[in-house]
Amino acid sequence: MAGLPSFPWLTRLGSRAPEAAWCRTALAGDTSLEEAVASVAQQLEGCGSADLALVFASTSYASDLPRLLPLLRRRLRAAHWLGSVGGGVVGTDASGTPHEWELRPALSVTLLRLPGASLHPFAIDTSDLPDLDGPAEPWLERVGAPAAAGQSLLLLIDPASPAINDLISGLDYAYPQAAKVGGIACPHSAAHGSLLFGEGVATGAVGCMLGGTWAIEPVVAQGCRPIGPVFEVEQAQRNVVLEVSRGEERRSPVAALQAILTELSPDEREQVKHSLFLGVGRSDFSLAGHGGEPPAFLIRNLIGVDPRNGSVAVAERMRVGQKVQFQLRDAKASRQDARQLLAALARRQPQPLAALLFACLGRGQGLFGSADGDVSLGREAFADLPITGVFCNGEIGPVGGSTHLHGYTASWGFLVPQTPPV
Repeated sequence: MAGLPSFPWLTRLGSRAPEAAWCRTALAGDTSLEEAVASVAQQLEGCGSADLALVFASTSYASDLPRLLPLLRRRLRAAHWLGSVGGGVVGTDASGTPHEWELRPALSVTLLRLPGASLHPFAIDTSDLPDLDGPAEPWLERVGAPAAAGQSLLLLIDPASPAINDLISGLDYAYPQAAKVGGIACPHSAAHGSLLFGEGVATGAVGCMLGGTWAIEPVVAQGCRPIGPVFEVEQAQRNVVLEVSRGEERRSPVAALQAILTELSPDEREQVKHSLFLGVGRSDFSLAGHGGEPPAFLIRNLIGVDPRNGSVAVAERMRVGQKVQFQLRDAKASRQDARQLLAALARRQPQPLAALLFACLGRGQGLFGSADGDVSLGREAFADLPITGVFCNGEIGPVGGSTHLHGYTASWGFLVPQTPPV
């Protein structure tokens, strides 16, 4: 079977015989939606009833999207269905090889059997969210599940949804212990949403709360390397940084960058013209790094420069006292970042059952210069790992203890067994 792991995870349910967890995957690239569904159904034939089906489709099928889940449900069996549209899909083919298929018709379907898991799918209307300054109960009611130890949350959001950052912050507030991964679906011209849930198409946000004997272990690879020293923000107004310091020396951000440029190679100075970002430190603790992982900077776009005073505008609300560091993004840095983070996970976790990959549209061949850049790194860390996912319009994952919306990032979620909390 496609994507079949070479190992059994066994979970005993009460007095019943041990039941094996399994993951089955299928990938199709037919131009016709019906032919793509027939292809994945043939690849998944005879695999039995799943607990959760994950479905990711390219925008090539957007006009036919309302037909997708009904067609799949006629051929395949699963208790819960969840997915989205993307600018490309990630999937594992019939030979067990993972691929990233971009800018082409593509359908990726993954069926998961998770004995002992607690699964709670949910859909949220993002047009009327609870107050972030109020109690957590309204947020819990929207999801429909109490907060508990050992939870993980898979989250998919329609690109037309308002208040996306408020939604992410609210879920962090209500479920502070739950690891959260996911992404924003890609827009399309059809007159319906971009999410798949239950029996059809949805808008707003959809997801699944996971608990019991299974968890999602997140890895967020932002793919940048630092240049120059760490500075502290001395003056800021909203998202504009006016002054930074290093020790007793204060200067504008542009003056600080100009000093850094003198130490860079010609190639690096050329990169600065199109691949310069700002790393925003999450906390003093996160800057120290832990567990062999690099310091936790949240990578944000630089969206403007004021030549009059040397200030920079950042795609993040800034505050005095934050640590910042200029960053460059390229294929080499992205590979190194992902390889280091995935290797760290492999040292502390057993072989996962499967991996979910939510990759930015700016990664893939455009970044790495060849296909399958991120999935190849995943297979370096975990051989024979089934991988599924989608190219997103924004990626969701934790950095420095909080969940954030990212860009140009690979947000991974590894499905791993856990001992249920007592």
